[in-house]
Amino acid sequence: MLRYCLSFLTAFCFTAVFAQSDAGFPSLIPMPAQVQPANGQFQLKQQVSFSMGPGSADADFIYRQLAEKLKTAAGINTVKATGEQGDFRFDLIRPADASIGNEGYRLQVTEKGVRVSANEPAGFFYALQTIWQLLPAEIESKSPAQDVKWSLPYVSITDKPRFGWRGLMLDVARHFFTKQQVKDFIDNMVKYKYNRLHLHLTDDQGWRIEIKSLPKLTAVGAFRAERTGRWGEFKKQTPEEPRTYGGFYTQEDIRELVKYAGERFVTILPEIDIPGHSMALLAAYPELSCTPTPYQVNVGDRFMIWPGNGTFYGTIDNNLCPANEKVYETLDKIFTEVAQLFPYEYIHMGGDETYKGFWEKSSEIKALMKRENLKDQHEVQSYFVKRVGKIIASKGKKMMGWDEIMEGGLAPGAAVMSWQGEKGGIEAARLKHPVVMSPNIYTYVDLYQGDPLAEPPTYGMVRLKKSYEFNPVPKGVDSTYILGGQANLWSERLHTVRHAEYMLWPRGWSVAESVWSPAAAKNWNDFVRRAESHFRRADMAETNYSRSMYDPIVSVSKVQDSLVQVSLATEVEAITIHYSFDEFYPDRFYPAYSGPLVFPKGASSLKLVTYRNGRQVGRQINLPLEELKKRIRK
Repeated sequence: MLRYCLSFLTAFCFTAVFAQSDAGFPSLIPMPAQVQPANGQFQLKQQVSFSMGPGSADADFIYRQLAEKLKTAAGINTVKATGEQGDFRFDLIRPADASIGNEGYRLQVTEKGVRVSANEPAGFFYALQTIWQLLPAEIESKSPAQDVKWSLPYVSITDKPRFGWRGLMLDVARHFFTKQQVKDFIDNMVKYKYNRLHLHLTDDQGWRIEIKSLPKLTAVGAFRAERTGRWGEFKKQTPEEPRTYGGFYTQEDIRELVKYAGERFVTILPEIDIPGHSMALLAAYPELSCTPTPYQVNVGDRFMIWPGNGTFYGTIDNNLCPANEKVYETLDKIFTEVAQLFPYEYIHMGGDETYKGFWEKSSEIKALMKRENLKDQHEVQSYFVKRVGKIIASKGKKMMGWDEIMEGGLAPGAAVMSWQGEKGGIEAARLKHPVVMSPNIYTYVDLYQGDPLAEPPTYGMVRLKKSYEFNPVPKGVDSTYILGGQANLWSERLHTVRHAEYMLWPRGWSVAESVWSPAAAKNWNDFVRRAESHFRRADMAETNYSRSMYDPIVSVSKVQDSLVQVSLATEVEAITIHYSFDEFYPDRFYPAYSGPLVFPKGASSLKLVTYRNGRQVGRQINLPLEELKKRIRK
């Protein structure tokens, strides 16, 4: 793991950064370790030259990336130069500079051009992402932009990541994303220096990876009846319904994705989620359940019930049976092929949200508990996890799982991905196990990011400012055991790429800064300034994103005579909230919020909009009185 030690000199540089954080300062995300801007601009001509120092031939990919993007967006031709000349010059540092590690870089823009030095090609690649952000936003355009002054500001940057694990999880099981869509996802994540793509490949709603020795996994498990509407309220599919929705990645697809990601310095972590979340697997091989019954791939109808307080129960047994030896034989086949496809050292085995009520009734489980001296169902799960760990180890891999794999005793050598807040990660680190921090309170980017009455339906809330507070090293934890951090994009409610992008950005930018930048470099107000600049870049790239950070935060309470009182706040500074009770949507000529509002008698809704400097920045939001009353009851 890469750890960052803050020196007095670096701290001085951070001070210089924030003292100059104005409209003219480079809007870089994530914020580099050290940035020293200077006066002046390096102007790009219609043709620019490129050169690399000795020993850099294996980084030729950088040249292709540079040439393709400059041509596409700016109509600028790029040619290779000889010797040490070149408008863009990339040099390997020899001997290596230990202070910037394998992914760090030094970048200078002067009147002579752009100079990059790094220990490894990965540093070149991350420097290139910074170069794109130094250029005008039109560099993200898919066709040559007109009337653009193509220049880079003079600047000196020394940069390296805070953590070696900078991850995004994409759930391709609940809703299938094509191979090309996954490639596009990779292209978008590397812009912000992410380097781990966690693919959630299996779940109750789909099995997305070809296993040649078990063909029914995809023939049966990859497809289901199509549904439109609200997740959890869908009707169950009937036996005669055509299974028209779904898909899977062939093994050739996986190899292609691994290669594509690797060229962009991204490692893919595969997840096979077991023993729970296995209904698609059981649809193909129902004999692997402790409750043998005809199974079908779930279409999004509710079968897991969450009464609250973190408890849940299932109406269908969606678990593999830990007492069935055929389960381990099947998993051995699966992990044999998965290990051959993915070169990364870790395989994720899930382990989350295993409802054990059906196990408690199983005679097979009771016999297993007696035979193995297991005192409760947590130890039954631990027995399963430890056996899976041995299978994965036999393939030359290490096992990772969600923090529930700690229940009943953590398997030797297992790494923990902590999602239920920070508690699991803290405990795993105390036990000296590797940890990836992914707490839902900061990094679950499928949750509400604005008021639920203005957002697509989901559950829970993680506003942008909350996600920006993410620190992968909780207080009192030995950072030696923290590999890094990760944001998770679950796709139960995400039917399209546009919806997925809306949920991910800009929260994905905030998490990127949390895992790349030194903690001392983070500054919320400055991040907002930079994020606004990246909205323009996303527009040029035709990438969707949310502007919910401008919308009011609504709190509801009762006052005297049971009147409903609404308090409003904003997470962005210099925002004015205008409101109306008269059924007409307000603008800046309506009253500005200055204190708690009490619903007048006869009013049925409160309407809100936000402005900054006389310009509308937020959405028109309608808050019906009856909906607000429900929040009081909750």
